[in-house]
Amino acid sequence: MSRWAGLFGNLFLYQRGRVAALAFLLFYAAIVLLGEVPAQTLAASGFTGRVVQTLSAPVAAIRQLLFDGYQRVFPRVRHEQKVAIVVIDEKSLKREGQWPWPRNKLAVLIDAVAAYQPVAIGLDIYLPEPDQTSPEQVAKRLGVENGFLAKQLTELPSYDVRLSKALESAPTVLAAAGFDFATLSTSDGLRIFPVTVLGGDALPYLQRFPFVLASLPQLQAAARGQALVSIEEETVVRRIPLVSAVGELVVPSLSMEMLRVASASTAIEVNVDGHGVRSVGVADLDVATQSRGDIWLHFARQAQGEDRNISAVDLLNGKTPGDALTSKLVLIGLTGIGLNDRRATPLGEQVPGIEIQAQVLESMLDGRFLLRPWWMKWVELGLLLGIGVAMIWIVPKSRARPLGAARRRPSHVGWWVTGVGVFLLLSGFWLFWGNGWLFDGASMSVAFAGLLASLVSSSTLEVELDNRRLATERQHLREEAARFAGEMEVARRIQLGSLPNAKRAFPGEKRFAIDALIEPAREVGGDLYDFFMIDACRLYFLIGDVSGKGVPASLFMAVTKALTRSFASRLSGGPAEIVSAANADLSRENVETLFVTLLLGVLNVDSGELELVNAGHDAPWRLGVDGALEQISTDAVGGGPPLCVVEDFAYSVSRIQLHAGDRLCMVTDGITEATNGAGELYGSARLRVALTGLGAGASAETITQQVRTDVGIFVAGAEASDDLAVLVLHWIGPPAGQR
Repeated sequence: MSRWAGLFGNLFLYQRGRVAALAFLLFYAAIVLLGEVPAQTLAASGFTGRVVQTLSAPVAAIRQLLFDGYQRVFPRVRHEQKVAIVVIDEKSLKREGQWPWPRNKLAVLIDAVAAYQPVAIGLDIYLPEPDQTSPEQVAKRLGVENGFLAKQLTELPSYDVRLSKALESAPTVLAAAGFDFATLSTSDGLRIFPVTVLGGDALPYLQRFPFVLASLPQLQAAARGQALVSIEEETVVRRIPLVSAVGELVVPSLSMEMLRVASASTAIEVNVDGHGVRSVGVADLDVATQSRGDIWLHFARQAQGEDRNISAVDLLNGKTPGDALTSKLVLIGLTGIGLNDRRATPLGEQVPGIEIQAQVLESMLDGRFLLRPWWMKWVELGLLLGIGVAMIWIVPKSRARPLGAARRRPSHVGWWVTGVGVFLLLSGFWLFWGNGWLFDGASMSVAFAGLLASLVSSSTLEVELDNRRLATERQHLREEAARFAGEMEVARRIQLGSLPNAKRAFPGEKRFAIDALIEPAREVGGDLYDFFMIDACRLYFLIGDVSGKGVPASLFMAVTKALTRSFASRLSGGPAEIVSAANADLSRENVETLFVTLLLGVLNVDSGELELVNAGHDAPWRLGVDGALEQISTDAVGGGPPLCVVEDFAYSVSRIQLHAGDRLCMVTDGITEATNGAGELYGSARLRVALTGLGAGASAETITQQVRTDVGIFVAGAEASDDLAVLVLHWIGPPAGQR
C-alpha cells in the first residue's frame, strides 16, 4: 500500500503538481464538453454513453442551477397581454360535470370562445377516440329490447360531428403528443400543414417520435392545424421544442402552429445550417433556436398572469369581459385537480401544462428569447483552458519558497482565483440580462476551485515532504552537533590536560609558588601557559596568546607549547635562543598565517635572577613585598614582535632581579579586552585597581582568583569575546640555608 501511495505522491508532486492539475483540467474540460451532448444521444450510445452521462451529470446540474438562477433574478416581465387561457378548472367541473365532457358541450365552449373573435384557438386536449356519450354510440350499447329508442338516438346529431363543425368555424389548432411506443390509440402520423425546411435536412437534429397520439381524423380535418405539445421528460421544464418530428414528418409545436393560423401564413419555415436548426419562423417572426429546434423558455412569474386565466363556466355563463379574448391567442386546457400534469419551472413554481404553452407564446410575442449559441460552449472551453493553464503555471510559482528562505512567501492566489470566478458569474448575469444569452460561468468557477485545490494540495504535500526532509536534516545536524560537541569536549579536556597543574607540579617546593588559570572562549582556544624545572635551580615558564580562536588556534597553541618546551630542554642559550628557534620553526610551517604573542622567562629560584623575553605580549605586573605595584615597561624588557611576524628575528633578553616575596602577574589580552553588555572594555586601569587592592601578603592563588572574579563581575554574563589566561609567579626567596 505504501508503494502505491508513494507512487501517487510522486505523480501528484511531479513538476510541482502541474501535471496532475493539467490532467484534472483536461478531464474536466472533456466532461463539460460531453455534457452538452443531448441525453437521448448519450443514452443511445450504450454503456459508454451512460458512463459519460453519469460523469457529466454533476457539471450539467451546476450549469442548470446557474441558468435557473438567472431566471430567478431576472424573470420575464410581460409587456402586452396577447394570450388568454380558458381553463376547465374545479369550478367548471363542479358546475358542468366530470371530465370528459360530452363533445357537444366542448363544441359550445369553442363557439363561446369564437364569439369573441380570437386570432387563434389552441386546444391542449387529445380526442383520439369517438365520444362515448354521443347518441349513436349510446344506441350501439342498447339491447334489442330497446330497438325503438336506439333508432331514435341514431337520428340525433353526432357529438363528434357537432364538434367538427365548431372546430371548422373557428381558427382552431388541435394538440397531439409524440410517443416512443405504440398504444391502442396511437398512430404513425397525423394531418398537418406543410413545414418548409431551408438549408439542409432538419430530421437528424430534431427530437423524433415513431408514434403520435392525435385526435380523430374527422376532427383533424376540421381544425385549421395540428401540432405537438410533447416536452422532454424532465423534473424542471426549461427547454421547449418549436419543431419536432413524427417519423419522417417535421411537425410544429402548438405555439408555432397557433401563430401560423393567427397570421394566415401558408407554412412555417425551419432554417438549418451546419450546426443544426438555426431558427424557426412564421410570417415576420423569426425565433433563434438551439441546434435541436428547441428554445430555452424565459418564464414570467405565474402571479403576473393570473388575470388572463378565464374559467370555462364563467365564459359559458357570459361573465367574461368583452376584451378578455378578442384578437388574442386563446388556449383551452385542463387545470382541475387530477386532470393535468403539473410541471416545475426554473422559478420554483408548479404550473399546469397549459401554462407552459401560454408562456411560450408570450415569450415569442414579447420578443424575449433565451439562447445558448452553438459557439458559446467553445468560448467557455477556451476560457476554461486558458485561465486554467495560466493558473497551473502561476500558482506553483507564487507559492514557491525562495532559495534559502525558512518559509514560503505569502500568496494571494486564492483571492484572485475567487475574483476570476466572481467576474465570470457576474458576466453571465450581465449577458443574460442584456442579450438573453446563457453563459456558464459556474462550471468554470468550479473547475478553477478544483484546480486551486489540486495545486495547493500539491504545494501542501510538498511542504510536508520538505518539513519531513528538514526534520531529518535537523535531526542529523543535531546528531552531528552532539557528536562534534562531544569531540570538542574531548579536545577541550585534552588541551587543558596538556597544561601543567600548578597545584601538583612542584610538591614540597618552598622557594617559589606558581598558579595559573585558562578559560577558552569556545570549547578550545589559543591561550597557553607552561612551566617546568629545567634543572635544580632554574624554573622555565611562559604565557602566550595565539591569534584567532577555536580549533586552528588550539592546534597552533599546542605546537607552540611543544616547540618552546622542547627548545628549553635542549638549548643552553637561554630564553632569547628558545624564542628565536621557536619563531623560525613556526614561521616555516604557518599555512594559516597565524601568530602568537608570549612572555617566556627563566627564573633562578635560588637567587631571584629572572631572564625574560617579551614577544609582543602585554607587559607583566610586579607586586612587591611592600605592596607596591608596577607594570614592567615593555621597553625595559627584551624581546621583539610576536612569533611568525618576522621569521628570522633575533630576540633579546632582559634580566630582572626579583626580591624575596615579589609576585609576578602575567595575563593575556582576554583579560584587558573583556567586554561587558554595554561594549566597554575591562582595560589595564581596572586590572591595576584589582591588583592594588590585594595587599602585600596575597598568594599566587589569591591573585589569580581575584583577577578572574573582578573580570567576571565586570562582564556580568556577557558572551566571552576572547580566551583569557592568568599566570602568577611568587618568588618566596632562597633556601633557608642561603639567606
